[in-house]
This record gives sequence, C-alpha cells and structure tokens, in this order.
Amino acid sequence: MFNRTNEAKVLRDPIHEYIHISYQVIWDCLNSREFQRLRRIHQLGGNFQVYHTAEHSRFSHSLGVYEIVRRMCYEVENINNSLNEFEKIQVMCAGLLHDLGHGPFSHMFESITQKSHEDITMELILDEKTEVHQVLKKEHTNLPNLIVSILNHSHPNQMLSQMISSQLDADRMDYLLRDAYETGTSYGKFDLERILRTLRVKDGNLCVKESGMHSIEDYIMARYHMYWQVYLHPDAKSYEILIELFIKRYQKIRNQIKIQSLELLFEPLTSDSFYLLDENRLFYSFQQALFCEDEELKDLANRILNRHLLSFKEDEKLNGHYQYVYIEQQMEQDYLPYHENKDPIWILNKNNECIPISKCSEIVKALLRMETKTKKRIFYN
Repeated sequence: MFNRTNEAKVLRDPIHEYIHISYQVIWDCLNSREFQRLRRIHQLGGNFQVYHTAEHSRFSHSLGVYEIVRRMCYEVENINNSLNEFEKIQVMCAGLLHDLGHGPFSHMFESITQKSHEDITMELILDEKTEVHQVLKKEHTNLPNLIVSILNHSHPNQMLSQMISSQLDADRMDYLLRDAYETGTSYGKFDLERILRTLRVKDGNLCVKESGMHSIEDYIMARYHMYWQVYLHPDAKSYEILIELFIKRYQKIRNQIKIQSLELLFEPLTSDSFYLLDENRLFYSFQQALFCEDEELKDLANRILNRHLLSFKEDEKLNGHYQYVYIEQQMEQDYLPYHENKDPIWILNKNNECIPISKCSEIVKALLRMETKTKKRIFYN
C-alpha cells in the first residue's frame, strides 16, 4: 500500500482545468527543490521574445504531463486494468519528472553544455544527494531506478515508456495544447478528450481505435504547424543565438573579465551547481555585463536585454563585413511531425488488428511523401 495525501490536492490549470494529486510521493516530488527550480525555466526558450504571453515554465508543463498520464492510468479502461498500483506510480512520477534536466532557455542550454536534458534528468533522479531522489527512495528503494528505466526505454513494461515518450505521448499532448494557449495561436489545438476515449492496449502496446484516427491526424497536423509557426520561429532563434554568442564571448575573455554569476557555467556540473543554473542567474549576468570593459560583451548583453535581434536571410550570401554572423542549417526531415519507422502510432481496426497509421491515413501518407531538403538561414547584425 502506497502513501496517500491526507486529502486530494487540486491545482488550477488553464489547459486541464484541474490537476489532481492523491499520492504523497507525487506531492513531495513537486515540492522538491529540483522540481521547484523548473519555475525559473521558460518552457519555450526564446519564443517569449516573439509571443509576448509565452511566459509559461517547464514547471507548468511537467504538471500537465503528469495529469495526462494520471488520466491515462485511471480513465482509459485498458490501461487501468493493465497496470498495477506500483506501475501507475512509476509512470506518473516519470511524467512529472521527465524535464528536470532542462537548463536556462531550455534547448538552447544543450548547445552550450553539449549534454542532453534527458541525461541530466536521469542523473538528478539517480543522485543520492538530490531531494527528489530521497523522496522517491523513501517511497520505494527501487523507484528512482524504475523511473529512469521508463525514461530511457529499458523498463520491462514498454507501455510505460510509450506513455511518456513516443509519437503519441503525454509530453507532446501537453506541450502542443499548452504552447498554443500561451502563445495565443490556434495551431496546436486537437481533441485530447477524443484521443483518451479511443486509446486502447493491444499486445502490451498503446493503440487507438479506428474511430479515433481523425483525432490523431489533427494531433499530428498540430505538431507540424506548431514547429513551423512557433518552435522554429527565426526571431526566437535569433534571441537564442545572441545568448549563445554572449556565453562564447565571455568564455573567450574570462581570464581578463570576471562575471562571478557566469563562472558556474564553466565548472563541473553537479546536482548542486545545476540547481543554481536558472534564467534568473543569466539575466543577472547580462545586467552585470552592461558595465564591463569588453565592448562586444556589452553589446551582446544590451541586445539580449533590450531585444535588438539579429537580422536573417534564407539561402542567400552576405555582402560586406558584419560583427556577428551565424549560419544555421536544418533538415526538414528532422521536423516531420510523424516518422514511419520510429515507434509507429498503431490504429486498431474493426478486425482487432493493429496497423501503422501511415498505412491507413491519407494525411499521414501525404506528410511522409514530403520532399526532404536542407534549409539554411544566415543571421547577422
């Protein structure tokens, strides 16, 4: 028997209306310092410089993922009957904690550290010094290891990993709806209720009834539009490039100029140092740089704080001399909303057979026929 809270905790949420917590381990994880740190990390990196209401955090998104997982566990009859109580706790914890390792401005930070947020997340969960590890271990000795096995897809019950990280998972379902709401766009909307109503389990895998296929098509198209209209917005990229250039410039001159709040970026990454690496620290560093002696660092800090973004051109050459030039190349294939050979979304037909959606959806077939090409942007001042 696992510990329950004295009374059900209910948190207001603009996407799910209410988030329900009834297990003490979930509540204690939420109150751990590693999870509270996520309040100080923007969900969308530099997009808040484009969409002025996109101020939401990794904290709110992680709670939303937990809530969708919780609903899967208890409202989808096949899943409810397939999992025991301990498996439900494992996957709900995994949903809540899956983004613990995100650094300042989310994915931008990974280009600086050359380390994925997934790896950092797992290290924090397994580190005996972290509060979140202690909370999990108090509930069950093996709980930290089991959660990590869900996140790295080595858990003996693969369905738990599918619920958190697949082509139809709670993570994507929450961030599409939440990011669309917070950016004031309609691109990311789809019928979550219909998807949950038509979710099934077949041979240990998640699938969707044939009658729910059109809701899945909407979900896939929502992801397509959100990537090209929001996530890959060139102005958001420009802002993140300025931060990257700022950090690289500081790294080059740090023997001559010291901004103490930035030094943490260049020390060995530990759970204690990572806890202090948030956006508040970087914004303070940008302010400090306004008064330093290096003109380039001052200029970059001013651009970041006052939104003087870099200009950009697509597939063109630059003529003349520029102080900052940054060339970004991306493959459209990387941002396809659906990949045929990667954890396919299964459709359960009337004969009780599971078929990949790419075989029965004309919309998905069309998306997979899209031409793959390289897109190049040149950012400059």
